[in-house]
Amino acid sequence: MARRFVVEADGGSRGNPGPAGYGAVVSDAETGETLAEVAEYIGTATNNVAEYKGLVAGLRAAYALDPEAEVRVRMDSKLVIEQMSGRWKIKHPDMRPLAAEAKAVFPAGRVSYEWIPRERNKHADRLANEAMDAGKRGEQWRPKVPPGGTLAAGAPEAPAPADDALAEPAATGAPAVGWGSADLGTPATFVLLRHGETPLTPEKRFSGSGGTDPGLSPVGRHQAERVAAALAARGTIQAVVTSPLLRCRETADVVARRLGLDVRVDEGLRETDFGAWEGLTFAEVKERFPDDLAAWLASSKAAPTGGGESFASVARRVALSRDKLIARYPGRTVLLVTHVTPIKTLVRLALGAPPEALFRMELSAASLSAVAYYADGNASLRLLNETAHLR
Repeated sequence: MARRFVVEADGGSRGNPGPAGYGAVVSDAETGETLAEVAEYIGTATNNVAEYKGLVAGLRAAYALDPEAEVRVRMDSKLVIEQMSGRWKIKHPDMRPLAAEAKAVFPAGRVSYEWIPRERNKHADRLANEAMDAGKRGEQWRPKVPPGGTLAAGAPEAPAPADDALAEPAATGAPAVGWGSADLGTPATFVLLRHGETPLTPEKRFSGSGGTDPGLSPVGRHQAERVAAALAARGTIQAVVTSPLLRCRETADVVARRLGLDVRVDEGLRETDFGAWEGLTFAEVKERFPDDLAAWLASSKAAPTGGGESFASVARRVALSRDKLIARYPGRTVLLVTHVTPIKTLVRLALGAPPEALFRMELSAASLSAVAYYADGNASLRLLNETAHLR
């Protein structure tokens, strides 16, 4: 028999519209045990938008626990319950996409809806207020560890990321401000996932965007499944964006299916084009093209042999994609499935580090890193090369 969950969700706005947040809790329908909590400050929004976002987050947390489950949603919002039950029409344009998003999490017929009075929805209401309070302080809401000792859904971190004469792209466009201001709201957070292994990965061969475009190996597919499970348990990912290369698209598809999300492709997240070095080991490149390799190691403006991309060129296109994605997903947590060079570039730009810092970072296959981007343009490195989910 399918597992049965109860999702209680709520959202609020201090001003309507005003500073808003949501909260949701998933519990076992048989025992009443709390299985997951999720909450988030969402910036300025109305009560109804916050309530719908709480519903979506609760359903996604339930889906992460068991995609085959049957779910009973309980909310004190008459509007949301009647609209999602199909008894009231959804007239407001802000509500329609959110309702469609909620309906898409589970197949039709697996979710039912029940209105409850506000005093019976205190758990979700408390989480929503905690998220709004955290947002007011310029912080992210932190989940509590639920019964069973595993990290609750909603946890924002790992348990326990020929125009070379143009200027270097800005780190974030703002001066460093120490701990930052308390009124910046929730940052856009990019969780950076390097794709799983390909047949070329263990051989340490140059594998960029100008080669054979290999797919995942059996090991790489297993790694993708492991990272998908880890991200589902945390419950924080709200969108998935991937490099167009096959190994990233395959990794992204595995994760997105587990999270119940669509995948957007961004060309700017592709790996460096390594030109004539594609498919070769470092030793082979050093033997065949010693002068070009030496120049490449010495300057970010030097390109690989045969018309490859310089790191300076890669940095400019990665920074452009970064800025577009920050604008598209303000205050949201987005998984970027990409490659070694784009991830290292995002990290070094966030830190304001020089180009040579690229050679001083280790990034394992299927590792996670994370960078948060604030409204004033500053960035904060949250995680680098996390691989606990693979062990």
